[in-house]
Amino acid sequence: MQEIRKDLVEMLSEKMDRIEQDINVHVEGLVWAKPITYWDYIQTDLLLNLQVQRTTLPDEMIFIMYHQVNELLFKMALWEAEQITAKKQDSAVYFIEKINRMSRYFDVLSSSFTIMSNGMQYEQYMKFRNTLTPASGFQSAQYRIIEFTSTDITNLADARFRSKINNQTPTEEAYEHLYWHAAGKDHVTGKKSTLIKLFEERYKAEFLRIIDANRGTNIWARYQELPEAERNNAELIAAMRHYDRTVNIHWVMAHFHAAAAYLDKGPKEVEGTGGSDWKKYMHPKYQRRIFFPGLWSKEELDNWGTDV
Repeated sequence: MQEIRKDLVEMLSEKMDRIEQDINVHVEGLVWAKPITYWDYIQTDLLLNLQVQRTTLPDEMIFIMYHQVNELLFKMALWEAEQITAKKQDSAVYFIEKINRMSRYFDVLSSSFTIMSNGMQYEQYMKFRNTLTPASGFQSAQYRIIEFTSTDITNLADARFRSKINNQTPTEEAYEHLYWHAAGKDHVTGKKSTLIKLFEERYKAEFLRIIDANRGTNIWARYQELPEAERNNAELIAAMRHYDRTVNIHWVMAHFHAAAAYLDKGPKEVEGTGGSDWKKYMHPKYQRRIFFPGLWSKEELDNWGTDV
């Protein structure tokens, strides 16, 4: 029989005392506990049964799984972002670690789009996509929340109305001018498409709460709180520029080119599944959304997204 290390027993006993628990009860519980397995810990059976097709076309399964992988990577990015925004930082080191992690997740997302552009038969995609209307990848709430946690609401405003929005603008008014409304809102009449209406029914209240919560605490705001010497850390600036460009140019354009591989292939131009003008909505040169504008030169800002 293996001898129990006394220091571990003491540490466990101290922990149980701190949380006012009986160590004997917990030790006895270990006697009857089942050993952990990979499939139980990762919940593989549950995970692998989350794919439900709407058609009999085999490549629809690829489409579903790919988007689920995207959502998991979005969750990983949000996990890091929320740790940055949780409290004021004093050192560039913590920022660099977290921002680089987020960039790696979006680097994976950017490089993975060949799964979409080269991984489905055109004929199958053009058939099963019709069963998805009015749903759209536009309706990824996690991606919107990544934007809200990354930068000020002013940097996410529609380029046409950006001069009308500032950090004192009431939250709901600022929300109505977010750039992505361009995909499904007539800014003259104010009429919203079904794509937007359904999205807002599910998430608008949550989005407004998150926008409020991130005023002054988003990643860009937390960066500006750093001591001047830390803000000027060359490695940190490079990491933040990489994240900004990766999310707002590379990943967006990878998505753009994957969509174009199918929607530009036919004899006539095709709308997005939600009815959006997907080219003007997606291409970064139109909206020039930039998380950290103070880290780019005027020339870089003016030419955002034109070099891809």
